[in-house]
Amino acid sequence: MDEKRVRELHPCFGAKQHRGRIHLPVCPGCNLECRFCDRKINDVENRPGVTAAVIQPDEAVMYIERALQFCPELSVVGIAGPGDTLASDRAIETFRLIGDKFPQLLKCMSTNGLLLSERAQDVIDVGIDTLTVTVNAVDPAIEAQMINGLVYHGKRYTGEEAGALIIQNQLAGIRKVAAAGVVVKVNTVLVNEINRFHIGAIAKAVKEAGATIYNIIPLIPQHDLKNCEAPSCVDLAVARKEAGKHIDVFRHCQHCRADAVGVPGKNNFSQEVYKGLLQAKETFSHG
Repeated sequence: MDEKRVRELHPCFGAKQHRGRIHLPVCPGCNLECRFCDRKINDVENRPGVTAAVIQPDEAVMYIERALQFCPELSVVGIAGPGDTLASDRAIETFRLIGDKFPQLLKCMSTNGLLLSERAQDVIDVGIDTLTVTVNAVDPAIEAQMINGLVYHGKRYTGEEAGALIIQNQLAGIRKVAAAGVVVKVNTVLVNEINRFHIGAIAKAVKEAGATIYNIIPLIPQHDLKNCEAPSCVDLAVARKEAGKHIDVFRHCQHCRADAVGVPGKNNFSQEVYKGLLQAKETFSHG
C-alpha cells in the first residue's frame, strides 16, 4: 500500500479528514507480560486491552457490516487485541475471511512483535496494509523493566534475556514487512521512571529498520506500574521532540479500546455494534 494513500485513509497514520475504524477483538491470549498491561472485559473503560467480549473470526464480516451502518466513514478494519495478534492464528484467519469482502477498507494489525520476524510472511501474504509494533526499548536492560517476562515457543524468559529476545525479533520483523511494502508505525509507552531518556534511541532504531511513523503513548498507571506517575504534557512534548529528530511523530492517539468503532475523538459506536456481548463468550488466557 502506498504510504501517501495510507496517510489519507488511516486515522492513526495522520489522516486529515474524518476517517473511522473498527477494531475486531478476536485475539484473547498474549505471549508478553507487560508490567503496564491489564486486559479486561467490560464496556466502561476506554483504553487498550479492554473489550466487551472476544469474538470469533467467522463473525467478523457481520460486525463490519453492522459498523458500516453506524459509521459509513469507516476506512480501516483493525485488529489490536485484546491479546497479541500473532500469538495465535485468529487475526490472520480473520483478515483472510474478510479478504475480498471489504476491498475499500485498509487492513491494519497491531502486535508486540515477539513473533513478527517468523510470521512476517503470513502478515505480508494476507495483505496487511499497515502494521503497528509496540517497541518500548531497544536496550535489553530497559526492556527488562517494562516486562515481567515472555513465553517464546513454550519456554518462559525473564530479565535481560527476555528483553534481548523481543527486541531482536521486533527489529528483524519490522525490516521484513517494511521491505515488502507494509507501512509500519511504532508505538512506545512512555514511562518516566523507565524509558523517558531512551526515546531518541528507540526512534532512531525503528526508523533504520523501516518504520515511517512513531507514536508515543503516555503511561496509564495500572497493574505493576500503578505507582508510576502519568507523564505530563511537558514530558510528552519533550519525548516527541526527541523522537522527531529521527522519525515522523504522530500526535493524536486516543488510547483506543480493542473493540473501538467510529471516528477517533468524534464518536464511538462500539456498544451499538457489539451490543449484548458483555457476557463474554471466551475468557482471556494470560500467558
